[in-house]
Amino acid sequence: MKRFLILAIYLFPLLSLAQQRPNIIVFLVDDMGWMDTSVPFSGKVEALNQRYHTPNMVRLAREGMKFTNAYATPICTPTRVSLITGLNAAHHRVTNWTNIRRDAPTDHPDSTFLPLAWNYNGLSPKPGVPHTVTAIPLPRLLQEAGYYTIHVGKAHFGSAGTPGANPYNLGFQVNIAGNAAGHPQSFLGTENYGNLPGKISWHAVQDLSEYYGTETFLTEAITLEALKALDGAVKTKKPFFLHLSHFALHDPLQADPRFIQRYQDAGLDPQEAKYASMVEGMDKSLGEVLAYLQKNKLDQNTLLLFVSDNGGLSMGAPRGGKPQTHNLPLRAGKGSVYEGGIRVPLLVRWPGTVKAGTTAHQYLIIEDFFPTLLEVAGVKKVPASQGVDGKSFLPLLKNPALKDTNRVLVWHHPNNWLPQGGPGINYKSAARQGDWKLVYDLRTGQKELYHLRSDLGETTDLAHRHPEKVAALSKALGQQLRHWNALLPIFKNTNTPVPMPDQAWPQ
Repeated sequence: MKRFLILAIYLFPLLSLAQQRPNIIVFLVDDMGWMDTSVPFSGKVEALNQRYHTPNMVRLAREGMKFTNAYATPICTPTRVSLITGLNAAHHRVTNWTNIRRDAPTDHPDSTFLPLAWNYNGLSPKPGVPHTVTAIPLPRLLQEAGYYTIHVGKAHFGSAGTPGANPYNLGFQVNIAGNAAGHPQSFLGTENYGNLPGKISWHAVQDLSEYYGTETFLTEAITLEALKALDGAVKTKKPFFLHLSHFALHDPLQADPRFIQRYQDAGLDPQEAKYASMVEGMDKSLGEVLAYLQKNKLDQNTLLLFVSDNGGLSMGAPRGGKPQTHNLPLRAGKGSVYEGGIRVPLLVRWPGTVKAGTTAHQYLIIEDFFPTLLEVAGVKKVPASQGVDGKSFLPLLKNPALKDTNRVLVWHHPNNWLPQGGPGINYKSAARQGDWKLVYDLRTGQKELYHLRSDLGETTDLAHRHPEKVAALSKALGQQLRHWNALLPIFKNTNTPVPMPDQAWPQ
């Protein structure tokens, strides 16, 4: 009996720790812009806020914390790799989206630069895979710490045929629909999500045959499967980590039949009506997750983070209306280092830690998720070789008034993502410190300077008025890129790399 009591006293703290550690849900939306919501992240209700209907995001903001200065990368795969490795894109070198096919860079040919040797096969949990970054992923570390780990939806961490393409290899114990594909072939259950005879491609969504031939939109099918997976997680009595990664709002833009009528009646452009219906379907998914947590008495011990992987698509087709206006007042959209391409909605709910109805204005970036979630889960051992670049924002969750204007955020996109280019797109780097932001054109050496607090839309270039600020940010950006040994485009005619932002350009 005495031995039993001693053993119980020894084990009690361990059992208590397991029970107290929160469940974690990362609710990740694809290509959702800062303005694709009725939640006013700018501090006032903008015109686009009135277009969309997202009552569950409004609820999440009311019950949790809204971040007005949250950032991702301009493109999807770099964000996803940064989220689960804690590395900046310039560091992990997965600087563009990864192709389904292995060893198939997605960069378009360029007349000025040689092909760039970036990590076009993505993330690998195992060393020795060419053109990958090797790292121990977040779900693996959480699984080893006793979490039950689930991935549902889009993965897109690496190319097919490499270890990183399969979420099981990254530490997920459950994987539904995740592979190398970056978008779905179809959102429609009536089209079997692309799994039709003679039409199947790599983009046909897997694992959802239960819904073939039905009216179930892909967003709803993904949600139903996520909730089933949570049923299994609850039975394990372990804390769980759910990576719920929607294919929406990526193209192809297809109307969610549950919501399209509202936007057609409002007279929206047909493509924009489809898009808005997909936004509302995504919001419905969020509401179903919140309802599940409440019904199963999990809501008080679950940290839920809602975020997008980059800014909203705004390139014209497949969007309707005028290009580069879909994220106003932010400038440009997906693929750009201007705010419309990198500033993303972030909402966090965690009762008991995050005070309801609060707002944090401190800027943060996607690689910060990695150290934050590990700290939340009580994971203290991260291999030194990982070289984490992110900074935990757990203190910010506890006190949204915290401010750090010295930190420098960096974006680096030395790739040719879009042949026709666009504002802030292709061969661009950027840095933000405090309210100041530098944009560096890797093709021309041009530098632009913006003061974001007074010029959210980046309409007025202040580089000529504040050369000292340009020099300071150029130095900070250059030092950080050197520290990470970041890749730079190489000129064809001289076989030399583009100068760092703090170096002189050749005459």
